[in-house]
Amino acid sequence: MHEQITAEQYDSWTAEQCAGIEIVDGMVVVSPSASKRHNRLARILANALDTAAGPEWNADIDFDVRLQDVPLSNRRPDVVVYRAETIDVAPTRPQHVLLIVEIVSPGSETTDRIVKPEQYAKAGIAFCWRVEQVAGEAPMVHTYQLDSAGGVYRDGGVFAGVVTVAAPFAVTVDLRQI
Repeated sequence: MHEQITAEQYDSWTAEQCAGIEIVDGMVVVSPSASKRHNRLARILANALDTAAGPEWNADIDFDVRLQDVPLSNRRPDVVVYRAETIDVAPTRPQHVLLIVEIVSPGSETTDRIVKPEQYAKAGIAFCWRVEQVAGEAPMVHTYQLDSAGGVYRDGGVFAGVVTVAAPFAVTVDLRQI
């Protein structure tokens, strides 16, 4: 019989125990290792977003965002833009986060396209990007902005290869180099 993990239990685990997992409704969800292409996309996006965001925001990869404590829900987005002053605050909470990027992977398509964006919107995260990988083509980036009145994301635009947006801040990212 499986038991739900509490926030207190999870917070007592080592970094090695938390690597490669997410907690959804208190249950451990194991994520397979990402491909080199996936990791490169995440790094390129994080570097571009970090440079464009200015000093009050950081963009990083591979850490938890605590969406709720009970039942515990921790997601590990591919890229997170968060308030620079919270770099040493753990766990990272939705109010620290401006933008989340998810890169769709084989085997997690429904989760990356539907489930996670719904959770991020419900948590109040203002911007969400979804990156679709198409074999032999430049990645497609779908951008979304939170409609706070409805608690859902609204389409912000779709970009093939080169992403150019003005919000949440001006940035251009060329993903054709992948």
